[in-house]
Amino acid sequence: MSVTVQPQPDRPDPTVIAAQNDAFRKLACLGVPPAQPIQGRMHVTRSLMEAGDGFMAEAVKATGEFATFEPENDPEGWHDFGAVEIRGETVFWKIDLYEADSDFRYGAEIPDNPATTMRVLTIMLARDW
Repeated sequence: MSVTVQPQPDRPDPTVIAAQNDAFRKLACLGVPPAQPIQGRMHVTRSLMEAGDGFMAEAVKATGEFATFEPENDPEGWHDFGAVEIRGETVFWKIDLYEADSDFRYGAEIPDNPATTMRVLTIMLARDW
């Protein structure tokens, strides 16, 4: 018996989403303008803001520079989560995708379409999870 895997045209392309998430992260964290317009916002948790002594700036920069995606930390291939170490403290970042006009109530219906998708990047101390 042989099984043929058919492409799924209704499924979003993970390589497109990964490239968009990487571009958004670099824009939000490093100020690198994307090749195509991309909508989103960045949030940092209160404890990260209160860490002091430039810690938050280091965490944001490390988030923007993160590139160590492996099947274990990126199973869907979307580049939507990572963990960085700052001064011995683990910092998590996560990108969630929403419908652009839904006030962050609904997940993106077509997450690989940047015109209808709003990204939210959250950066937090792992101990706050």
